[in-house]
Amino acid sequence: MTRIIQFWFEFASTYSYLSAMRIEDAAGRHGVTVDWQPFLLGPIFAAQGWNDSPFNLYPAKGEYMWRDMERLTTQRGLPFQRPGMFPQNGLKAARLALAIKDAAQKAKFVRAVYSAEFADAQNIADDDVLAGCLSAVGLSADFMVQAQDPAIKAALIEQSKTAQAKGLFGAPSFLVGDELFWGDDRLDDAIKLATEI
Repeated sequence: MTRIIQFWFEFASTYSYLSAMRIEDAAGRHGVTVDWQPFLLGPIFAAQGWNDSPFNLYPAKGEYMWRDMERLTTQRGLPFQRPGMFPQNGLKAARLALAIKDAAQKAKFVRAVYSAEFADAQNIADDDVLAGCLSAVGLSADFMVQAQDPAIKAALIEQSKTAQAKGLFGAPSFLVGDELFWGDDRLDDAIKLATEI
């Protein structure tokens, strides 16, 4: 039986960066397969009455998060730069991630986008930045047309509806069967459950 953990991530999410950079190694050590699921938090936040990231709506929480990111990335040996704009618009990146069918390429692309955003402080809404991320995983810049494909656009809308239906309220989130775990600090618990099913 295949052991699977669904990794629901939003490209604007700082803590999703932390999870994206370690989930495959952590899951692989336990024989668990990662199912990468991009989605958008905007509609979920809007349903809660928020028009911005809670890290912007609540400044003290935001300042804590940025300091926490500095601590955690240092502990893990990850590069980190606070982007000039937060949250960034990850719409096109999410569409591209959804359009990539090969699991290994999808995982590499996701990590490339997070690195561009949180290691290099680049704007991931920029087509040239995304084209560079595609090139880094062996995909042509021509693949950028997928971001405008009506079928991909519709599929991402469905992704966000599915996330809401599954009870997701933030990112990163991990689903093992119907069991939901939220936050990078719950990744190990989710993997442990996946090994027990």
